[in-house]
Amino acid sequence: MTDQSMRGFMGVLEQTGELHRVKRSVDPRFELGAVLALKDRGPGLLFERINGHSMPVVGNLLSMRARFAAALGVEPSALDAILQKALAYPIAPVMVDEGPVQEIVHQEKIDLGRLLPVPTWFEREAAPYVTAGVIIAKDPETGRRNVSIARLRLDGGGKIMAGIAKNHHLYILADKAKALGRKLEIAVAIGNHTAVLLGSQLYLGLGDDEYDTVGGLLGEALQLVRCKTVDLEVPAHAEIVLEGELDPNDLIDEGPVSEFHGFYVNYGAGIGGIIRCVTHQRDAIYQAILPGYASEHCLLGGVAIGATLCQALQRMIPAVRRVVITEGGMGRLHAVISMHQPRLGEGARAVMLAMGQVNLLKLVIVVEDDVDPENAREVEWSLAARFRGGEDLIVVPHVKADRCDPVHENLTVTKIGMVATTRPGDGSTDSRSEWARAPRSVLDEVRKNLTEY
Repeated sequence: MTDQSMRGFMGVLEQTGELHRVKRSVDPRFELGAVLALKDRGPGLLFERINGHSMPVVGNLLSMRARFAAALGVEPSALDAILQKALAYPIAPVMVDEGPVQEIVHQEKIDLGRLLPVPTWFEREAAPYVTAGVIIAKDPETGRRNVSIARLRLDGGGKIMAGIAKNHHLYILADKAKALGRKLEIAVAIGNHTAVLLGSQLYLGLGDDEYDTVGGLLGEALQLVRCKTVDLEVPAHAEIVLEGELDPNDLIDEGPVSEFHGFYVNYGAGIGGIIRCVTHQRDAIYQAILPGYASEHCLLGGVAIGATLCQALQRMIPAVRRVVITEGGMGRLHAVISMHQPRLGEGARAVMLAMGQVNLLKLVIVVEDDVDPENAREVEWSLAARFRGGEDLIVVPHVKADRCDPVHENLTVTKIGMVATTRPGDGSTDSRSEWARAPRSVLDEVRKNLTEY
């Protein structure tokens, strides 16, 4: 059986020198977040001593794309393949009678701020935020499960506020509950296997169960246990679970909050709720993901969005090979699409389909599959060598945007596509794009014996 815990991956990182134990006492109010920010591209950080708390905190576990692959047990070059396989061949979860996440149970006088070392991240934010909490809920009409991540603010005792956009599935479920005169039961799993985090971020349809794709990523069924106080199922090997409900009639002003672009935003009201039960492992570790424009935050969304977008495009354009949502584009706004020998006009079609599939995208670059879409240098080379502005630039003004776009005007933006691919005849003998290389036979021989040089 695969190790379905977060701490199994922590062990892998520790063996490779990519997990650093912080021995110094750290304040969860601002200091912890500042450390994660200043060590953003460094090792994972396990804070062993948190002021006012006995529970340690871990962060920056997934601040590099290669670590997603390591967590799933594959080489970095195989990350795209395992994501596509999981989407194509999901595995339904399985119920187990008990799991380590329920070793300790708290049901009396819940005080989340006392129980958990939840960081306060930024100067103008009003309170601590849970940022790595995977929220499980069920459709009040169909009973179908939804698994997602949204920010949860601690508002004292067991009170919480969920910041959710109206187009998110969790908001839709809360709205359905409101129409039925009900509250929406939720469970929040913290400290999960990377497969659970990725699964929660996939762009699936309403009613699709993200747990199934998590099973595909694991290569086996995800083990679940039933919650103690709500009719929901949670990963048996999570570190911590919060059980409670959202009240869609309890709207609470959120005030300034960080967004993935790194700026403060004020979205108005969020949905209030209450946590009535907390379960956790005996020696639980609290996982924190630095919000704002931080590598782990951007990559978690970007890797998942890229996988689902690639699958959608390949159904319509078989020449599509890979899709990378770039870190510079905040893991949301910019994409590079790799295609194999696209026919005339196929690159432009891929641009338009991608923008239609993912509302957030506002810059899409198309390259051929001899260019690594993860390599910014190669992508820029492709633009310099193959992109012809008069023919290959697509500009679509006044397109509806997401509220979180940092430069939208009245919820619209201008979307741009750049097709940096070859034309028929490019690269042939005596063409102006003929490659200057050693003879192929020599290159093949050198490549075969490269380690000897």
